[in-house]
Amino acid sequence: MFERVDWHAVFVPSTPLLEILVRGSLIYLALFLLLRVVLKRESGTLGITDMLFVVMVADAAQNGMAGEYRSVTEGVLLVGTIIFWSYFLNWLGYHFRFFDKLIKPDKLLLIKNGQLMKDNMRKELITRQELMSEVRANGLTDIATIKEAYMEPTGKISIICKEETQNPPETPPPV
Repeated sequence: MFERVDWHAVFVPSTPLLEILVRGSLIYLALFLLLRVVLKRESGTLGITDMLFVVMVADAAQNGMAGEYRSVTEGVLLVGTIIFWSYFLNWLGYHFRFFDKLIKPDKLLLIKNGQLMKDNMRKELITRQELMSEVRANGLTDIATIKEAYMEPTGKISIICKEETQNPPETPPPV
C-alpha cells in the first residue's frame, strides 16, 4: 500500500540550477513583453505583471509539486526566479521613470470633446460598439457629453464628462 519514497528524486535537481534560472528569466521577460504590447486592453483590472505572475507561479509550482521537474528544489527555484523578476521590474518602475513608462503603458485618449479618436481606437482594436458599451456602463448615452475618455493602463476605460454650465444658486440677502 505505501510505496518507498525516493527522497533523492524529491530534493536533488535533475536539471542544472543555472538552466532553471535562465529559462525562468527568459520566459518571464518574453511573456511580459508580449502581454505589454499585445494584450493591454485584455488585462482588465489586474495589471499585466500581476496576471503574468499568478499564471507563471501557478504553473511553476504545479510542475514542481507534480514531479515534472523531478525535484521540489527545481520548482522552488523557478518560483523564486519568477518572484524575483516580478519584484525587480516593479522596483525599477517605482525608482526610475524610464522603466515605469516601459512597464506600464500610458493612458490612451479615446474621446475628446465628444469626438471619437479613431486612430487611437484602431491602435487597441476598440470598435465603436465596444466603446459605447463602456459609455453606457458609466450611465451615459451620448458621447457629446464626454470631455475625455481614456483607456487606462489596466485596460479599463475612464470617462470625464463635460462640466455643465449652471447658474450659481441665488444667495439670500444678508440679514
